[in-house]
Amino acid sequence: MFPFGPGSPGEDGTAGAGAEEPAPRAGQAAAGGPLPSPPAPPQPGADAAPPPSPSRSPRRPGAPSLPLAARVGELGPPGALDSSAASAQGEPSPPSPPRRRPGARLFGWLRERSLGRGLFVDPARDNFRTMTNLYGSIHPADSVYLSTRTHGAVFNLEYSPDGSVLTVACEQTEVLLFDPISSKHIKTLSEAHEDCVNNIRFLDNRLFATCSDDTTIALWDLRKLNTKVCTLHGHTSWVKNIEYDTNTRLLVTSGFDGNVIIWDTNRCTEDGCPHKKFFHTRFLMRMRLTPDCSKMLISTSSGYLLILHDLDLTKSLEVGSYPILRARRTTSNSDLTTSSSSSGPRVSGSPCHHSDSNSSSEKHMSRATQREGVSPRNSLEVLTPEVPGERDRGNCITSLQLHPKGWATLLRCSSNTDDQEWTCVYEFQEGAPVRPVSPRCSLRLTHYIEEANVGRGYIKELCFSPDGRMISSPHGYGIRLLGFDKQCSELIDCLPKEASPLRVIRSLYSHNDVVLTTKFSPTHCQIASGCLSGRVSLYQPKF
Repeated sequence: MFPFGPGSPGEDGTAGAGAEEPAPRAGQAAAGGPLPSPPAPPQPGADAAPPPSPSRSPRRPGAPSLPLAARVGELGPPGALDSSAASAQGEPSPPSPPRRRPGARLFGWLRERSLGRGLFVDPARDNFRTMTNLYGSIHPADSVYLSTRTHGAVFNLEYSPDGSVLTVACEQTEVLLFDPISSKHIKTLSEAHEDCVNNIRFLDNRLFATCSDDTTIALWDLRKLNTKVCTLHGHTSWVKNIEYDTNTRLLVTSGFDGNVIIWDTNRCTEDGCPHKKFFHTRFLMRMRLTPDCSKMLISTSSGYLLILHDLDLTKSLEVGSYPILRARRTTSNSDLTTSSSSSGPRVSGSPCHHSDSNSSSEKHMSRATQREGVSPRNSLEVLTPEVPGERDRGNCITSLQLHPKGWATLLRCSSNTDDQEWTCVYEFQEGAPVRPVSPRCSLRLTHYIEEANVGRGYIKELCFSPDGRMISSPHGYGIRLLGFDKQCSELIDCLPKEASPLRVIRSLYSHNDVVLTTKFSPTHCQIASGCLSGRVSLYQPKF
């Protein structure tokens, strides 16, 4: 008895969709004569076994049958087998399906490569489900506490590019180094600075830089930690941020003096590095470079976000010497049509110094650039990012991070009254400028989530995962792992039409004080977090 399936006869005796009739004999098919009558069934007790049906191949009961063309598809192109069988029965062959153009597969591969996808372009994309499951399996009990003792609050955490060293910036002038794999303490750089250490940045696997409230930047070498490589002097107030351009080997720092300073590490000596002031603005909080160093983003305590487009770090930008683009508020997707059609006035209280800087900057633009219709190098755009619940009130942008692939920016905003705190993701909107002084890109709010309003007055540093699919955000006495959706898809694959909440993938609470900073390991499934009391926790799955 035949099992019912896609290729078996139905209960009414009719053939299933996948059944095939046996082909007639070649001679009769050519002559068009009558088909032979089927052989008589064998009598009970006969020794001869019935011959197997030529229309079926033996298979296990219950297994779905495959079309014959699918089973022998490697013998020829699709449709070749059907046409030969039809010609043997004297029937006209059905039209073969249209073949794929020879270059379609190549163009598809090139498109995936341009988006940063594919096994040979981004291997991490193919195993993100495994990494997501590993991060989702982490429990607070799996955390490992590093022996930081009494070094004050932890302000910053930074892994080396190869993930072999974890550095900790402490409040009480010290820098701690740990092996994140064995959780063992490597060394303590006591008296690394004369005031609290704010930020650490690796230049490569052995060189790293630290900055401090003592207004200096120090360069260190992992191979010789007893002394500094050199100390850099140039800021007049607390230095809060360090960035590095790997292409030009230029170090970029920013501080509460409002200055962004460029340091040429190619000509570094024991006395320091040649430096110059690149940019200045009031209320400066954080400064970041995009991964390709084509843009510089600066956040301010007055709620403005400054974007320098087509960045050229070799030119110093004095007041009034850079083209200032139209200042405006970022819009949601539903407001894009309205904002693109209306120019809008300049926002009052801009961090730029002169009210007539817009008109003066247009004079500095070359006529050739205006005729070409493109924005000049180092053109400035001033934005007021939209924050949920803060439409009618000002806010302070305390933390600023960028997507590893440069697709979006991540902000931590707090209200001026410190009664609300938000984590927001803004997508870069690329496009050709409408006019010579129009912005090349703007930011659109895509995802957000309200944070626990704990530890007022302290900056909470959040971060993206190395593949950009997850966000680690300080939340009270722990951290939360956030995703753009429950599957931790890439941002470009789940862009919402309207701003939507971030999804909480996992919450990890293991500290006894407010968490101030968190960081993903660039090479291992590990997350580090540091709190106000000086404890550092490592989260990783146990097998």
